[in-house]
Amino acid sequence: MRIGEFSERTGTSRRLLRYYEEQGLIVSARCANGYRDYDARLVDRVLQIRGLLDAGLPTRIIKQILPCLDKPRAIVFSDATPDMLATLERERDRMTQRIECLTRNRNAVGAYLEAVRENNREGGGGDEGGSDGRDEAGGGAEPAAS
Repeated sequence: MRIGEFSERTGTSRRLLRYYEEQGLIVSARCANGYRDYDARLVDRVLQIRGLLDAGLPTRIIKQILPCLDKPRAIVFSDATPDMLATLERERDRMTQRIECLTRNRNAVGAYLEAVRENNREGGGGDEGGSDGRDEAGGGAEPAAS
């Protein structure tokens, strides 16, 4: 598929797709006219890359671990230096902390929703004072800290 369709299917800009290619994260074939031609199987790969980038991993680390996502048992790490392993451990620990924070925030939102639903079931659809549940400054409850 051409880059425009690939961009739409992955929700990734054309510029970013070209960058992924420059970084060696994805590879496209070239048509006779020089246009990029992306295999449909790369859609999942780009989504994985975006997820790893969102998690804070740099492209140089993503490039090294991408083969593991396809065939984890077939990978040989002849170039796995102590620095690389330490970096991966730090990134894994950082992701774990983010997951824990997101889980706490999700649970807090869930508890709030349940309290609102329970209040509505009991017929207390609103606060007599006209409050919308937020403080005077217009903010709401603070999310759980990370």
